[in-house]
Amino acid sequence: MTLHDERRDFWEQRLEADWTQTGVGYRALGRSFNTWMYRVRREVFLREAAALDLDWPTAQILDVGSGTGFYVRGWQALGAGAVTGSDLTEAAVHRLRDRYPGVGFHRLDIAEPGDTLGEKTFDAVSCMDVLFHVTDDARYVAAIESIARIVRPGGYFVMSENFLHGSVQRGANQVNRRLDWITALLERSGFDVVRRTPMLVLMNAQVDAGPLWRKLWGGTLRAATVTEPTGWLAGAALYPLERRLTRSRSESPTTELMICRRR
Repeated sequence: MTLHDERRDFWEQRLEADWTQTGVGYRALGRSFNTWMYRVRREVFLREAAALDLDWPTAQILDVGSGTGFYVRGWQALGAGAVTGSDLTEAAVHRLRDRYPGVGFHRLDIAEPGDTLGEKTFDAVSCMDVLFHVTDDARYVAAIESIARIVRPGGYFVMSENFLHGSVQRGANQVNRRLDWITALLERSGFDVVRRTPMLVLMNAQVDAGPLWRKLWGGTLRAATVTEPTGWLAGAALYPLERRLTRSRSESPTTELMICRRR
């Protein structure tokens, strides 16, 4: 079994067992806290995606790594004319087709999509909290290049990532890469970066902060979310602050949203 097969099996088993925002989110922080976290994610996504220069009634959208369909719902809320979804796992695709009968879903690996997705087909492609789970750099490059091929000239690529200023962080199921490396790859692939904004600030692992703060805040979050009731209270307390921080800050020590436009 290849490393890619192992990663696919990991996500197949995880989503088969837990097809919720916790299953696709920060599992260690529990379902209640993740619910609050995803409220912030939705607000940031809707605000940023709504500003795209698209003819919404005719817009063709692809969501890569749809998971539970969270961002599919976001595109629909914005009035996108046609939304298509995809996921690496059968566990997600099977359930997505039942939940969203009017949406077409493909089971595919965006690094090797074959001929399933036509060239220059989509006005916008989203890939949210997906690419840092591609642990092989060559497959990461292939994924970006595949996305570039299917976005029409003048179209958009909306992604969320952990854009590090410091050293690359490599784990078994996640790799956090440097901002300059990702930006250079996007530019080589035909994208211009339009803007980058915090997706979260405090409600996630502080991967781009100093080691002392990263460890201290990570321990605080895990302690605060050790039970579902305390996780709910922690999320409710942080939510109004997080909303302000994502609007007022230009960068974040954790996940950020980036808008790119195809040349």
